[in-house]
Amino acid sequence: MKNFYEQVDENKFRSGLVIAGFVGFISVATYLICYTLGFDLSAVGIALVLSGIFSFASFYYSDGIILSISGAVPANKRDHFELYTVTENMATVAKIPMPRLYVIEDTAMNAFATGRDPEHAVICATTGLIARLNRTELEGVIAHEMSHIKNFDIRLMGIVTILVGLVTLLADILLRTRIRGRSDRDEGGNVGAILFVAGIVMALLSPLIAQLIQLAISRRREFLADASGASLTKYPEGLASALEKISTDKEPLEAANKATAHLYIANPLKNHHDSISWFAGLFNTHPPVQERIKALRAV
Repeated sequence: MKNFYEQVDENKFRSGLVIAGFVGFISVATYLICYTLGFDLSAVGIALVLSGIFSFASFYYSDGIILSISGAVPANKRDHFELYTVTENMATVAKIPMPRLYVIEDTAMNAFATGRDPEHAVICATTGLIARLNRTELEGVIAHEMSHIKNFDIRLMGIVTILVGLVTLLADILLRTRIRGRSDRDEGGNVGAILFVAGIVMALLSPLIAQLIQLAISRRREFLADASGASLTKYPEGLASALEKISTDKEPLEAANKATAHLYIANPLKNHHDSISWFAGLFNTHPPVQERIKALRAV
């Protein structure tokens, strides 16, 4: 069993691997899509430039982008006193800087953390979650999100969120644009035809491949954050009870989408069912809630 520091080091290492892997993947996807669209510019050059720009942006600006598309607004201590005081207490226990706090005006119950490191972290909760959980349950949720911050899950998942969105955008360019094809495709013979077909296949499959990577990483980190959060509060039942309430809330979060769903403490789209099917489980953003509650109550 790896200790906490080994887990953090592993997350940092994985962040680097994810960036490198996605840069390569985006470069290949861009090359094939540019070839299929018949662009005259060097597709390889475009691929490298786009990969570099978006990888840099995903690292430094992922929190702002995610908060913006989630419709989050800054919280204030007067209107969100419980959220503020609970977060202050948990930050002290976790020995990390106080994260910036944001809220989403929605009666659905959910929360997430984002940012590139503990010094630039954000915790965001819906007003529905704040209103319907008692203080002990709210502490469990905040401790869970604090764990994502402390073990650098936020860096990894923020990068993945932005880069998955980029891959989907590249595919969308091809699927929404009238395919003119290269005028010299016939001159290229079999190689040209193969690249043309590969471009179409890449456009169709790349969003699926990217999201499978995203979801697999997300599910794995939720169990660790649950356990780490319980160790911060010293009371696993608080988070277990909060998860029960959140799981019985059938209202989807309107601000959430497929690109950001994996960030939340529970699936905000409310459009899936826990399944024992291995294949169906690949597409779940979170591990089954009942398994998480059972693990917490077994501590």
